[in-house]
Amino acid sequence: MKCKRCLNEDPEWFYLGSKGWYCRKCISFGRILIEEDLEAEHALEIQDSAEEYTLKYPLTKQQVKIAAEVIKNIKTKDVLVKAVCGAGKTEIVVPVISEYLSKKKKVCFTIPRRQVVLEVAERLQSYFKNAKVVAVCGGHTQVLDGDLIICTAHQLYRYYQRFDLLILDESDAFPYHGNELLHSIALTSCRGNIVYLTATPDKELIKRREEGSLLCLELNVRPHGKPMPVPKSFVLPELICIFVMLYWLKCHDNHPRIVFVSTIKKALWIGKLICLFMPAYVCTSKTENRDEVIEKFRVEGNGIMISTTVLERGVTFPHTDVCVLDANSGVFDEASLIQMAGRAGRDFQDPTGNVLFLCNEMSEVVKKCISSIRKANESCIV
Repeated sequence: MKCKRCLNEDPEWFYLGSKGWYCRKCISFGRILIEEDLEAEHALEIQDSAEEYTLKYPLTKQQVKIAAEVIKNIKTKDVLVKAVCGAGKTEIVVPVISEYLSKKKKVCFTIPRRQVVLEVAERLQSYFKNAKVVAVCGGHTQVLDGDLIICTAHQLYRYYQRFDLLILDESDAFPYHGNELLHSIALTSCRGNIVYLTATPDKELIKRREEGSLLCLELNVRPHGKPMPVPKSFVLPELICIFVMLYWLKCHDNHPRIVFVSTIKKALWIGKLICLFMPAYVCTSKTENRDEVIEKFRVEGNGIMISTTVLERGVTFPHTDVCVLDANSGVFDEASLIQMAGRAGRDFQDPTGNVLFLCNEMSEVVKKCISSIRKANESCIV
């Protein structure tokens, strides 16, 4: 037996109910009998002129080259766009989205986190003004079909064999990372090929690249042409790290500042500590009004955000500086540190940024992160 939705073939996951066999591995998405023939639901036809787009800034020569390679190769194989944080991965795939929409083909842009879904949907709607761009995520499931669908991984179960092109953003991040079920559902939602977007590909993508089943296109320069900020690291006793963090926050009070911490508990008490000296926001997976908190921080322009890894990817705040407290924590891997550092220096008016890693002891992960950023920067030097 094989589940048509999640591709499971392990007999231990199948159960014989009163109406027939079904797969328990994907039961959280609704029960589907193995005997049932899953068929792609009728989709709305792509509107005329939906493919027309206008970008806020023209693509750079490097972005144009990568975008053209994506269009050329996606027809025959999956493509990985490995681009440094802030390289404009979303803008790079705009031409291939346009190409598919012009042929009345269905496109989905899938993102790990709900907040980023809403942000990207708004951005793509501003580019594709004639298209109906639909965001599908928790709290936004009233409208499920349009010219271009932006959704979280957990919503892909709604779209069996629906998409001619699936753009899978940050596939190495939670909840994709290591989640075989979500990856399988992504595969069954797509009848064409997949574009993977990430700065930090996981072992599976690297393996596929080496095997030749995945074309990898690399871009190590940001649109403004400046290198990604290399973190400055300091190894100090934990209490001294706290004082250094407070001093750093004061010295950079003309910019938005994000302090990343390893746990929700630490985020809460660090937030309370900082609020004794200056206003600050706290954002974790448990923050109920997360969207509101993020928007207030964005509007303020020089605020302080204490965050766990929920803000390590996808979101962009202009002029941001970044501090990672306990950067040597086992909670952070190399990809996490690179992504957190990548929140800085993304703005054309402030392309340098400042990144600080505070550790109570040096770790190999911190060393690898700094080394990886330096190597990416060096590869851009002509």
